[in-house]
Amino acid sequence: MTKNMSALLKSEELGQFLLAIYLFTNLDYAWWVFPACILLPDLSMIGYLINPKYGAFLYNFFHHKLTAILIFMLGSITSMPVIILVGVILFGHSSMDRIFGYGLKFNDSFNHTHLGKIGK
Repeated sequence: MTKNMSALLKSEELGQFLLAIYLFTNLDYAWWVFPACILLPDLSMIGYLINPKYGAFLYNFFHHKLTAILIFMLGSITSMPVIILVGVILFGHSSMDRIFGYGLKFNDSFNHTHLGKIGK
Protein backbone atom coordinates (compact mmCIF):
# COMPACT_ATOMS: atom_id res chain seq x y z
CA MET A 1 0.00 0.00 0.00
CA THR A 2 1.40 3.40 -0.92
CA LYS A 3 1.95 6.10 1.68
CA ASN A 4 -0.68 8.32 0.05
CA MET A 5 -3.29 5.56 0.13
CA SER A 6 -2.38 4.69 3.71
CA ALA A 7 -2.79 8.33 4.76
CA LEU A 8 -6.10 8.56 2.91
CA LEU A 9 -7.45 5.44 4.62
CA LYS A 10 -6.22 6.58 8.03
CA SER A 11 -7.90 9.96 7.61
CA GLU A 12 -11.16 8.21 6.70
CA GLU A 13 -10.89 6.05 9.82
CA LEU A 14 -10.11 9.13 11.93
CA GLY A 15 -13.29 10.74 10.63
CA GLN A 16 -15.26 7.65 11.59
CA PHE A 17 -13.66 7.60 15.04
CA LEU A 18 -14.65 11.24 15.52
CA LEU A 19 -18.18 10.31 14.40
CA ALA A 20 -18.27 7.65 17.13
CA ILE A 21 -17.24 10.26 19.70
CA TYR A 22 -19.96 12.60 18.41
CA LEU A 23 -22.59 9.84 18.58
CA PHE A 24 -21.46 9.04 22.12
CA THR A 25 -21.87 12.68 23.19
CA ASN A 26 -25.55 12.41 22.23
CA LEU A 27 -26.04 9.59 24.74
CA ASP A 28 -26.73 10.17 28.41
CA TYR A 29 -23.51 8.68 29.82
CA ALA A 30 -20.67 10.25 31.76
CA TRP A 31 -17.69 11.24 29.57
CA TRP A 32 -15.43 8.60 31.13
CA VAL A 33 -17.60 5.71 29.89
CA PHE A 34 -16.25 6.07 26.34
CA PRO A 35 -12.54 5.73 27.23
CA ALA A 36 -13.37 3.06 29.82
CA CYS A 37 -15.13 0.91 27.22
CA ILE A 38 -13.18 1.62 24.03
CA LEU A 39 -10.79 -1.34 24.45
CA LEU A 40 -13.44 -3.88 25.49
CA PRO A 41 -13.90 -5.26 21.94
CA ASP A 42 -10.32 -6.55 22.16
CA LEU A 43 -11.56 -9.18 24.63
CA SER A 44 -12.59 -11.02 21.45
CA MET A 45 -8.92 -11.93 20.99
CA ILE A 46 -9.51 -14.65 23.56
CA GLY A 47 -10.63 -16.83 20.64
CA TYR A 48 -6.98 -17.12 19.62
CA LEU A 49 -6.44 -19.29 22.70
CA ILE A 50 -8.49 -21.98 20.91
CA ASN A 51 -6.95 -21.61 17.42
CA PRO A 52 -6.28 -18.95 14.76
CA LYS A 53 -9.40 -19.80 12.74
CA TYR A 54 -11.78 -19.38 15.69
CA GLY A 55 -9.78 -16.37 16.91
CA ALA A 56 -10.10 -14.65 13.54
CA PHE A 57 -13.84 -15.37 13.40
CA LEU A 58 -14.51 -13.99 16.87
CA TYR A 59 -12.19 -11.01 16.40
CA ASN A 60 -13.67 -10.13 13.00
CA PHE A 61 -17.24 -10.41 14.30
CA PHE A 62 -16.60 -7.81 17.01
CA HIS A 63 -14.44 -5.60 14.76
CA HIS A 64 -16.67 -5.54 11.69
CA LYS A 65 -18.34 -2.18 11.24
CA LEU A 66 -21.56 -3.71 9.91
CA THR A 67 -21.94 -5.54 13.23
CA ALA A 68 -21.51 -2.21 15.03
CA ILE A 69 -24.00 -0.44 12.76
CA LEU A 70 -26.62 -3.18 13.12
CA ILE A 71 -26.27 -3.13 16.92
CA PHE A 72 -26.52 0.67 16.91
CA MET A 73 -29.66 0.47 14.74
CA LEU A 74 -31.20 -2.20 16.99
CA GLY A 75 -30.62 0.04 20.00
CA SER A 76 -32.12 3.01 18.18
CA ILE A 77 -35.19 1.08 17.04
CA THR A 78 -35.80 -0.37 20.50
CA SER A 79 -34.87 2.87 22.32
CA MET A 80 -32.28 1.02 24.41
CA PRO A 81 -29.37 3.38 25.15
CA VAL A 82 -27.07 0.60 26.37
CA ILE A 83 -27.41 -1.22 23.01
CA ILE A 84 -26.75 2.06 21.18
CA LEU A 85 -23.66 2.47 23.37
CA VAL A 86 -22.42 -1.00 22.43
CA GLY A 87 -22.79 -0.15 18.73
CA VAL A 88 -20.97 3.17 19.15
CA ILE A 89 -18.12 1.54 21.09
CA LEU A 90 -17.73 -1.27 18.52
CA PHE A 91 -17.74 1.25 15.66
CA GLY A 92 -15.30 3.62 17.36
CA HIS A 93 -12.98 0.82 18.41
CA SER A 94 -12.87 -0.66 14.91
CA SER A 95 -12.01 2.75 13.45
CA MET A 96 -9.34 3.33 16.08
CA ASP A 97 -7.79 -0.07 15.40
CA ARG A 98 -7.60 0.61 11.68
CA ILE A 99 -5.93 3.97 12.27
CA PHE A 100 -3.13 1.99 13.95
CA GLY A 101 -3.03 -0.68 11.24
CA TYR A 102 -4.98 -3.43 12.98
CA GLY A 103 -7.36 -4.72 10.37
CA LEU A 104 -9.70 -7.66 10.05
CA LYS A 105 -7.86 -10.96 10.46
CA PHE A 106 -7.21 -13.82 8.08
CA ASN A 107 -7.51 -17.36 9.47
CA ASP A 108 -3.79 -18.17 9.47
CA SER A 109 -2.40 -15.65 11.94
CA PHE A 110 -3.32 -12.68 14.14
CA ASN A 111 -0.69 -10.62 12.32
CA HIS A 112 -2.18 -11.25 8.85
CA THR A 113 -4.82 -8.54 8.29
CA HIS A 114 -6.70 -7.00 5.40
CA LEU A 115 -4.44 -3.96 5.84
CA GLY A 116 -1.27 -6.04 5.54
CA LYS A 117 1.03 -7.65 8.08
CA ILE A 118 1.12 -6.11 11.55
CA GLY A 119 4.63 -5.12 12.58
CA LYS A 120 6.16 -4.71 9.14
